[in-house]
Amino acid sequence: MSLKNKEVLVTDEVQLIEQLKSETHKEAAFRALITLYKERLYWHIRNIVKSHDDTDDVLQNTFIKIFKNIDNFKGDSKLFSWMYRIATNESITFINKNAKRLQTSNEEVQQLVINNLTSDVYFEGDAIQLKLQQAIATLPEKQRLVFNMKYFEDIKYKDMSEILETSEGALKASYHLAVKKIETFLTQD
Repeated sequence: MSLKNKEVLVTDEVQLIEQLKSETHKEAAFRALITLYKERLYWHIRNIVKSHDDTDDVLQNTFIKIFKNIDNFKGDSKLFSWMYRIATNESITFINKNAKRLQTSNEEVQQLVINNLTSDVYFEGDAIQLKLQQAIATLPEKQRLVFNMKYFEDIKYKDMSEILETSEGALKASYHLAVKKIETFLTQD
C-alpha cells in the first residue's frame, strides 16, 4: 500500500469520525460504520463468547455503546482499536454476568459454552477445531483474549496493545504462554 493510499484511509477515518460527531450526519455515518466493521467485530466477539446468538446480542450492545459514546472518542488511538476495546469489554461483561447468574466462574462458563458448541447450528468446526476450542477455554482470560486476537484475527501486537491497554511485551509473553498451554492440552491423552 502506498503512502498516498494510507493518507486517504486516515482522511476517510477522520471524516467518518467528524460525521459521527455531527448531529446532521450522525445516523448515516453510523450506518456506514456498521457496514465497515460489523463483520470484523462479529468475529472478534464470537471468538470470545463462542455462541452465535450471544455474539449477536453483544454486538448489538457494542454498537449501542459506540453510538452513545462517539463524542467521547478523543482520537488517541485508531477508531478500530477503540471499537475493539468496547467489543472486548462488552464480551467480558457478558461472560461475567453469565457466570454470576449461574453462580460459577468465568472459566466454567467458557467450558459450558464449548460443550454446547456442537449443538450450535452456526458452528461449522470439526473434531480438531472443537478440541482447539476446548484447549482455549482452559486459558486464563487475558491469555485467551490475546491468543484469539493473534491466532484467529491476526491482529498486530501494536494494535492489540491499544485495544487491551497492555504493553506489547506483556502481550507477546501471554501469547507464548497460551500457545505452550494449548500445545500441552492438545498432546495429552
